[in-house]
Amino acid sequence: MAELKLRWKPFEIPKASQKKVDFVSGLHTLCGAGDIKSNNGLAIHIFLCNTSMENRCFYNSDGDFLIVPQKGNLLIYTEFGKMLVQPNEICVIQRGMRFSIDVFEETRGYILEVYGVHFELPDLGPIGANGLANPRDFLIPIAWYEDRQVPGGYTVINKYQGKLFAAKQDVSPFNVVAWHGNYTPYKYNLKNFMVINSVAFDHADPSIFTVLTAKSVRPGVAIADFVIFPPRWGVADKTFRPPYYHRNCMSEFMGLIRGHYEAKQGGFLPGGGSLHSTMTPHGPDADCFEKASKVKLAPERIADGTMAFMFESSLSLAVTKWGLKASRCLDENYHKCWEPLKSHFTPNSRNPAEPN
Repeated sequence: MAELKLRWKPFEIPKASQKKVDFVSGLHTLCGAGDIKSNNGLAIHIFLCNTSMENRCFYNSDGDFLIVPQKGNLLIYTEFGKMLVQPNEICVIQRGMRFSIDVFEETRGYILEVYGVHFELPDLGPIGANGLANPRDFLIPIAWYEDRQVPGGYTVINKYQGKLFAAKQDVSPFNVVAWHGNYTPYKYNLKNFMVINSVAFDHADPSIFTVLTAKSVRPGVAIADFVIFPPRWGVADKTFRPPYYHRNCMSEFMGLIRGHYEAKQGGFLPGGGSLHSTMTPHGPDADCFEKASKVKLAPERIADGTMAFMFESSLSLAVTKWGLKASRCLDENYHKCWEPLKSHFTPNSRNPAEPN
């Protein structure tokens, strides 16, 4: 039962005065599902680092990385060029691409890895040609190279079947002068997301917040979706506006880049995360419920200064031993935010179906 509903406090970043930890050394897996060898599944990681990768690069033979920085900028060197990725931006580095990351301060973030499929824009259906994340806003690197000898050895680290292997060479791997084709890394600024929502009553399905999806072989079912909850207007009438209480067939990993998540403004902090497993009920905490139940339903701005996101999957996620043993970050009292909820059911004294 311990893995059904978990919340992690902000993960602790190593201080620069302590042991030097780069992106690869600070990579930890929280949970996952499926099988790497059969190219079907996903994993969710965090990274915590305080120094740049010096004469080291990394490539992933298992799947694609969707990187979500939460604190600190990432200067990413790839065989295709360089990308500066800041909090409130994301980047995707696909399977087999070599990359190295420079950081400028204590830095952390989240990673969604998918096996056997690639991230793509969701099908828009009745929305039409424009909306959500538009293709024009995705940026790819400009070709760049370095012709550099490394007499002491340049270390190439490979993730293969979930394990890390290393080899050395005497030149930089970023000596690629030019490239062509569309298999490239890319980045996207979340502020460019075109939010769509209800303008009458009730809630639309959360899929309207999907930035990228990694489809499964079953139509309409994803190996993983990357969903955000950006600043927007709330105007729905006769509606409990916060995310409703629900359980579903998807596993939901929530993260917070900045601000205060609307359904849990107290204990859910930037740099933390939560996992609500398949078919486990969840929703707003007691404070959020009481406030939203009494507020006057006028048009209002929601989530200003906030960017929450969700890694959602049709697969049942298993938590790693590291994720369960991160005792300083695991919130043992998470369940208590729902304990003050009370029943407000007040049935009519007569059956509404009976005639007056």
